[in-house]
Amino acid sequence: MQRICVDMDEVMADTFGEHLHRYNATAEEQIAAEDLWGKSLWDVVSEDRLETLRTILHTEDFFEDLPLMPDSQEVLRDLSSRFEVFIATQAMSVPTSFNAKYRWLQRHFPFLPPTNFVYCGDKSILRADYLIDDMPRNLHRFQGQGILYSAQHNRAVDHAAHGFIRVENWKEVAAYFANM
Repeated sequence: MQRICVDMDEVMADTFGEHLHRYNATAEEQIAAEDLWGKSLWDVVSEDRLETLRTILHTEDFFEDLPLMPDSQEVLRDLSSRFEVFIATQAMSVPTSFNAKYRWLQRHFPFLPPTNFVYCGDKSILRADYLIDDMPRNLHRFQGQGILYSAQHNRAVDHAAHGFIRVENWKEVAAYFANM
């Protein structure tokens, strides 16, 4: 059976949207998602406010309360009936996120066994046929087929030049795997 690894943040969970929302509320700013085409929030916030961004990510409930990406549950339920599906999340950059991410995955994806949740720092260790991720750096060293999930920060990435397939949403993920 073929194996698919799926990133959590910005692929299954709208981490960016929640981070932007909380930052704007905390810092009393009005940065719009459209202002960040090809950039991350870290790229546009002034240096004196970077600690605010970090503090938000380290809030105990941040990763537990993330909104779902549309259609992710339905598509992953279908894929898990035909493939081995593992969730591979880079939790090492925010170690306080482990428990919250686990609870979030259990609540929203109860059909995936917790033994298939992988917390890692460097995704090059993953052995799978496919990796769906929003971070090009994670796909560069991955040995299977990289699938770049579109996010605000990766819009300028030439996916074809790197050998990645780009998907805009979960319906496109479903279409890609439809005949496999």
